[in-house]
Amino acid sequence: MLRPKVPTMPTPTGLVTPPFVFTPTAVVQPTAVEPLQSAPAPVAQRPTLQVTPGTALAVIGAGTAIVLVVGTVLVSMLLATAVTAASVAVCAVVVRSLIASSAKRR
Repeated sequence: MLRPKVPTMPTPTGLVTPPFVFTPTAVVQPTAVEPLQSAPAPVAQRPTLQVTPGTALAVIGAGTAIVLVVGTVLVSMLLATAVTAASVAVCAVVVRSLIASSAKRR
């Protein structure tokens, strides 16, 4: 069902040689080189993935469990931040009230 396609190596098209080879004393023309013999590409034998209804249910169950756990952790972190922010706001109001009442007594 799910079989990956293994890319094949391109076949050589011919010789690739530089136009000339420069040496300090003279210019030497390149000589012909025999083309490389390409070896056949090895064929990878990979097992096919068999998806049965049982494994599909197991994967769906595991995914659902992961989503629920991550969601619970994120919601609890958001709730902790909200509770902390509310307590800091209450403390700020109390401190402001104490500072204002001490200023009136003078």
